Amino acid sequence: MPLEIRVYIVALLNQTLAETVDLRSHVKQAHWNMKGPEVFLLQTLLAALTTELDAYTDQVAARITALGGTAQGTARLAVTRSTLAEYPSDLVESTALVQALAERLAHCATMVRANITHATDVEDMHTAHLYIDMVRGIETRLGGLEAYLAQ
Repeated sequence: MPLEIRVYIVALLNQTLAETVDLRSHVKQAHWNMKGPEVFLLQTLLAALTTELDAYTDQVAARITALGGTAQGTARLAVTRSTLAEYPSDLVESTALVQALAERLAHCATMVRANITHATDVEDMHTAHLYIDMVRGIETRLGGLEAYLAQ
């Protein structure tokens, strides 16, 4: 892969890493503070989402280093680079928490879908497949949150 394409993909992946690290912190904030009648069910869903986000960050970081880049995934870097809306720290009611998380998951899914196209455009199918796996998982969890909200 030519150097300029590797540099481009590494930048794309580091942006994804920032978004994913930030999203994980939003999920943990909701998990810790949730109150309501279905807390156990929702906390189980959020725990699974946290585990998946951890796996995505590891996969993205591994791809960055495989391309010769440096994974930039500290919390401080994530905050400065993430495009997610700030998570409302005063939310505790489960429906409001789920709504806020659904909005952020939808934002990330949109970003990841766009990155599939970007990776495909430069013929980096390995990164495109990584993004395909990510969006599949994110959209599955988003569907679960949306189903909860539709009740």
